[in-house]
Amino acid sequence: MNTIKNPILRGFNPDPSIIRVDDDYYIATSTFEWFPGVQIHHSRDLVHWELINRPLNRLTQLDLRGVGASQGVWAPCLTYHDGIYYLVYTVVNSFYVKMYDTPNYLVTATDIRGEWSEPVFLNSYGFDPSLFHDDGRKYIVSMVTDHRVTKRYKGHLVIQEYSEKERRMIGDAVTIYASNDIFLEGPHIYKRNGYYYLFAADTGTGEGHGQSMLRSKNLFGPYEAYPGNSLMTARNHPDLLLQKAGHGDLVETQNGEWYMVHLCGRALENRTEKGDRKYTLGRETAIQKVEWTEDGWLRLANGTVLPDAEVKGPDLPPHPFPGRPTRDDFDHDRLDIHFQSLRIPLDHTFYSLTERKGYLRLYGREGLGSKYRQSLVARRWQEFKFTASTCLEFEPTSFKQMAGLICLYDTHNYYYLHVTHDEDLGRCISILSSINNHYATPIGYVSLSDSADRIWLRVEVDHDKLQFAYSVEGEYAFQNIGPVLDASTLSDEACDEGWFTGAFVGLCCQDLTGFRKPADFDYFEYFEPAMKDRQLK
Repeated sequence: MNTIKNPILRGFNPDPSIIRVDDDYYIATSTFEWFPGVQIHHSRDLVHWELINRPLNRLTQLDLRGVGASQGVWAPCLTYHDGIYYLVYTVVNSFYVKMYDTPNYLVTATDIRGEWSEPVFLNSYGFDPSLFHDDGRKYIVSMVTDHRVTKRYKGHLVIQEYSEKERRMIGDAVTIYASNDIFLEGPHIYKRNGYYYLFAADTGTGEGHGQSMLRSKNLFGPYEAYPGNSLMTARNHPDLLLQKAGHGDLVETQNGEWYMVHLCGRALENRTEKGDRKYTLGRETAIQKVEWTEDGWLRLANGTVLPDAEVKGPDLPPHPFPGRPTRDDFDHDRLDIHFQSLRIPLDHTFYSLTERKGYLRLYGREGLGSKYRQSLVARRWQEFKFTASTCLEFEPTSFKQMAGLICLYDTHNYYYLHVTHDEDLGRCISILSSINNHYATPIGYVSLSDSADRIWLRVEVDHDKLQFAYSVEGEYAFQNIGPVLDASTLSDEACDEGWFTGAFVGLCCQDLTGFRKPADFDYFEYFEPAMKDRQLK
């Protein structure tokens, strides 16, 4: 029997949308301010998953310059119809204000792994748009934001027809849900046995999160709620591994089995001053087996409303993917797909893999607080325990020039082990910490020998503990540098500005003089002890 171990997409992969095309399954998840936009994973057995594409990879499709932390691309909806893949999504431009700016867009492709179209603007009613195909017609359903001091409804969903021929919305938006009782978002509509089912996330996206279901004989309503809503939630069970469970989407297998993917979070024991638990891995994607009842409703196959950490897999042949190397030696002409940049694509003014063969060259650009042009590449934390390391060659001549290894959540929250220049010490190494924009240098500046051409940098993370190390004598001669830092500050609940993404680790280079001093990185290694355990299973 196949057993699915949750989460299936580990580390910052929220708002999953799933489809099946013949024998292949695909999940799209949110990326917020990280570029390229939208992650798409592939599976053939719902057990093993592989990242295959990020479709919003051109500035003409997605330009996030200036957007704040946790803004950008929200809640993609992936569908497939008549040989075409459809992806709708929100680009949140304004969020920390009463008047949200939430334009929704549509892109298409005939090859999910290939290039996707230029975006078509849909509407800006609110976020979390979803596309529903119904008897040759197409509809967009989304939640509605309300900037008024006194809101008319606590939750509000609308639907409007989309004309594929005219590439625009047509007709009027129709309210299909308006309530002062429950806030709904992340809506999806399905049609089954004469009913239209409205599947929507309820009660925010924190530990009170859940998944609701409504149905109607008419697409435009009225919709009746499932008597047991929420049909899935962990809100009253803080002991469960999978917290924040909600924002689900459904898929039927080739053999008639039904599964729901949903977002979730794995909590540290650390808490904020307000008492909230911290989630350094952000919101992840899990999967549950579900079944239809005799009276036409849906429930978890485990007979409860609680998400399981292990789930019975479908009756499909196992399809594991080859293991990925833990080390990237930068020997290829493209960066590894697990790397992302912030807000805009890296181009020749930011980085090069060919200027020095076998090295990633980053040209120093703007500071770590910039929401425009950072020279930074990073990947998600996927487990609570991991080690990341690199080897750096860098000759700064000003304190405004820095390069090194970084763990970060957003522009206000990071720990940065870097090489820089000091007027008295010359080339030196330092740690810069920023916790909600409060700066500190816990070790000051440590001089580096002029003969040390290569500097090895390492970070070890163990749940809430983060320890930097460095070496000038090779990668087997590391010595710890600085105190044990509090990794839990890089988490959803701990960060004041952003709270929807997750922690990253990666490489970056700054030159605040504006002259683009380059740094050369020989390799990047990311290793989790849990990787081996998962492969053995």
